[in-house]
Amino acid sequence: MAKQVIEITMPQLAESLVSATIDRWLKQPGDSVDMYEPICELITDKVNAELPSTVRGKIVKILAGAGETVEVGAAICLVETEVSAAGNTSEERAPEAAAPAPERPAVAVSSGTFDASAPMRHRYSPAVQKLAAEQGIDLSRVSGTGEGGRITRKDVLAAAANGLSGLPASDNRPSAMTGQASAGAGFGTMDPNIQVRSGGMHLSESPRIPSVEVQGQEMPGRGEYFIDVTPIRNTIATRMRQSVSEIPHGWMMIEVDVTNLVVLRNKLKEEFQKREGINLTYMPFLIKAAVNAIKDYPIMNSVWAVDKIIVKRDINISLSVGTEDSVVTPVIRQADQKNIAGIAHEIDDLAWRTRDKKLKLDDVQGGTFTVNNTGSFGAILTQPIINYPQAAILTFESIVKRPVVINDMIGVRSMVNLCLSLDHRILDGVICGRFLQRVKENLESYTLDTKLY
Repeated sequence: MAKQVIEITMPQLAESLVSATIDRWLKQPGDSVDMYEPICELITDKVNAELPSTVRGKIVKILAGAGETVEVGAAICLVETEVSAAGNTSEERAPEAAAPAPERPAVAVSSGTFDASAPMRHRYSPAVQKLAAEQGIDLSRVSGTGEGGRITRKDVLAAAANGLSGLPASDNRPSAMTGQASAGAGFGTMDPNIQVRSGGMHLSESPRIPSVEVQGQEMPGRGEYFIDVTPIRNTIATRMRQSVSEIPHGWMMIEVDVTNLVVLRNKLKEEFQKREGINLTYMPFLIKAAVNAIKDYPIMNSVWAVDKIIVKRDINISLSVGTEDSVVTPVIRQADQKNIAGIAHEIDDLAWRTRDKKLKLDDVQGGTFTVNNTGSFGAILTQPIINYPQAAILTFESIVKRPVVINDMIGVRSMVNLCLSLDHRILDGVICGRFLQRVKENLESYTLDTKLY
């Protein structure tokens, strides 16, 4: 076959994006690359993302180095690929990175005998369906180990690991059944061998240290460290400055007795993990309680527009997911239409995609109200900065056992503080106090009879 050199260009990752910065190259000249295989990591002002190859071939030249900002549509590297006699490349061209990749052909999978008539056999969660599509797995041929024969993500990953479908080189995510974070901490499950802080960290490896230049090395014990400001860090700085300078912040706190919730979660967590393949944390319960309170007080779900207040109909919850070098707020869209189990899957999926740098720009846009799990760091009282231009942000602090007076008697209860920062142009103490009271009522109303589905 003849050879042809094809340019790979910077894709249009979002309508408003005009450029992106190359963080680092995952492939070098002379390396072979498959269709959809990541070739470099990109940095935008909102998320980091991997750029997949649009052809199969060999990298022959890199046109834009690490740290260089490239305009949309500009070539970033050259790939040599084979061309058939008909003039077609050895692989069909893939769509731009902004468009979803087509489904891979289904792979016939047999991971053992199973009962096709099991009651949960053909009930697939959205996360399982998505993972199966990514791995090219035919779910009808996979044995389910969950309750009632239900297929979990562990089953899909096990089928892929058996060589029936190749895992992407960049996907180092462990099975959700191999380990879990400390009780109630964080948004997702973690490998117990990973040494990170409990809760909000979602790191499979130590973060790469930013480029540092040391000044004054000729004077031992003294000097300065210069750390390059990444586009994401610059955006965080801009938004935080804009938030505190434009929004008159108010602040309120309320304490909640979550003893019943702790008992409920402890009762359900093992069954839920076996059935769904993910860890059940406290966050889905909190988000459900907050969403139901927002339904009662829609003004909490609004933005300031100078001469009017815009109340959003959709309740899109932004999650503050932290890594060692940034904070990203992916969005659970239309959270009011999801049950607790559905919210748990959304949290798990967003947290892992944040960690693996697989978020798209659409994943971090459109949020209307922010929830943050600061308790995952052991905090018991925080004053959060509002996620501009939203009207409020709610933090869920650490659950602590404390002596509490109940009916003139002292008892040990599991207590948690909820902290709310509010835009005082839109919200006042009365409405926010009632909102917090409703969240408190919702959290304290959980019982052993509460349903997740």
